[in-house]
Amino acid sequence: MPKAVVLSQFGPPEVLVWTDVPTFEPGPEQLRIRVKAAGVSPTDAKIRRGDVTAAFPVAAGAVLGFEVSGVVDAVGSSVAGVREGDAVICLLGGLGGYGEFAIASSWTPKPEDVSWSDAAALPSSAEAAVGILKQLEVTSGETLLILGAAGSVGTVATQLAVADGLMVIGAASPRDHEFVRDLGGVPVSYGAGLADRVREVSPSVDAVLDASGMGGLPDAIALAGGPKRVMTLADPHASEIGVAFSVGTPDRAPEALDRTMPLLADGALRLRQQRTLPLTDAAEAHRLLESGEIHEKLVLLGE
Repeated sequence: MPKAVVLSQFGPPEVLVWTDVPTFEPGPEQLRIRVKAAGVSPTDAKIRRGDVTAAFPVAAGAVLGFEVSGVVDAVGSSVAGVREGDAVICLLGGLGGYGEFAIASSWTPKPEDVSWSDAAALPSSAEAAVGILKQLEVTSGETLLILGAAGSVGTVATQLAVADGLMVIGAASPRDHEFVRDLGGVPVSYGAGLADRVREVSPSVDAVLDASGMGGLPDAIALAGGPKRVMTLADPHASEIGVAFSVGTPDRAPEALDRTMPLLADGALRLRQQRTLPLTDAAEAHRLLESGEIHEKLVLLGE
């Protein structure tokens, strides 16, 4: 039988258990993927803890993981243009990435020059970055403040916005300021006085993308002249001050991988540094994710 990391119950990382799971056949318009790498995201940890059951009503026995890269193992009867053995990247419509196999309803070919781990680290970040930039309706010549510019989503969003002709001011920890500069942004530090530091760069901003959830929304509203063009991916209290929460939906950014994967293959898109662990060590990956001990994107590697 195939194996996967199963959510035995809601709770700490130890509830993730490597065990046997059924073999699933792809539907007519689906692929079965032998997983080579699976990205680990903060949303995965929230699901594991049971913090977001309204949005993700999973139960014991679920397999977490939204983003994978791997090799096509079986092809649905109505699928055209892909065959067994092809290398693909997938943002899964449901969950299921932390296993030897995953079922995918959408996919993008993996370029030969992109590693399995890079391919698995991109899907969620790309979808969120492309989606929220669309929702904010940013245009060339505007000034965009990104809270969390050195995180996985912020790294992609900063580069895309700069490429589209925006001035990007990126809030990040001091250790990441040089990285933000390398991405094309102007770094500023978090914490008290954020608004003043941003105004030293620009007297106002046109839009704010919050990818950090670290409490910077009041300053963001003041800088943007109101909450209309302020949007968060991470602050659970956003609605209390009138800020919209950007939620991943199938129609938010279906073009995200098609847009970003060629840039990654060409070296025109950088990703956050990664730390890889074996797929069997998903519980340890979640422990590291929540410990604050690491600063990298976590990726689980299959065989």
